[in-house]
Amino acid sequence: MPEWLTSTDIIDPSVPPQTLAVRLLVSLAFGLCVSGIYRISHGRHHGNPAALGTTLVLLSVLIAMVSMTIGNSVARAFSLVGALSIVRFRTVVDDTRDTAFVILSVIVGMASGAGLLLLPVVGLPIVGVTAVALSRWPWRGKGNNGAGHCRLTIRLALGRDPAQTLEHVLQRSLANVGLVEVATARQGAALDLTYVGQLLPQSSLTQFVSELNQVEGVMGVELHLN
Repeated sequence: MPEWLTSTDIIDPSVPPQTLAVRLLVSLAFGLCVSGIYRISHGRHHGNPAALGTTLVLLSVLIAMVSMTIGNSVARAFSLVGALSIVRFRTVVDDTRDTAFVILSVIVGMASGAGLLLLPVVGLPIVGVTAVALSRWPWRGKGNNGAGHCRLTIRLALGRDPAQTLEHVLQRSLANVGLVEVATARQGAALDLTYVGQLLPQSSLTQFVSELNQVEGVMGVELHLN
C-alpha cells in the first residue's frame, strides 16, 4: 500500500482493508435480515414498506462505517457528534414499532463495524422471533371491522374549529387518536388535517367515512389502514 495512504489517519493500520470490507459486507447482510424481519412481522401492512426496509439496510452499513471511522479515537467520536448534530429528522412516525427496527439496525451496524459479530448473530434470531410472535398476537386484529391502526386525512373548510367539529365523530370510531399534521389546501381556503389512531372493533370503515362526510364543513376524507 502507498506510504502516503498509510501515513495518514484515513485508515487504522491495525485493521487490514480486507477486514474493513468483510465488516461492511456483514453489516449489509445483517441489515437485510433486519429489513426482512420488519417486512415479515408488520411491515407488509404498511402502505409503503419498501421505504423503511431500504432505510434499515442502508442504515446498518452506514453505522458500520461510522463505527470504523471512530475506532478508539475519542476526538473522532466528539467530532462526529458535532457533525451529525446538524441533521434534523421531522418525519412523523405512524407506528412506534418502526422506531424499534431503526434502533435494531443501528445496533447491528455498530456491532459489525466494531467486529462484535457474535452479538447480532445471537440477538437477531431472538428479536426476530419475538417480533413475528407479537405481530400474530390477538391484540393486533385488523380489517373492516377490526382494531387496525389507521391514518385519516380530513379536508376542512377554513374557519371551522377541528376540535368542536370533528371530535365527537372521531371518538366514536377511533381510539388513541391524535392530530399529527396540518396543511393548507385550495390556496388557503381549507385545511388538511391528518390524524392517526386505532379503529375500534365495532367500527365500520364505510360508515365512519360516511359520518365524517356528513359533518358540516368537511370537504373530503381519506382513510388508510396501516
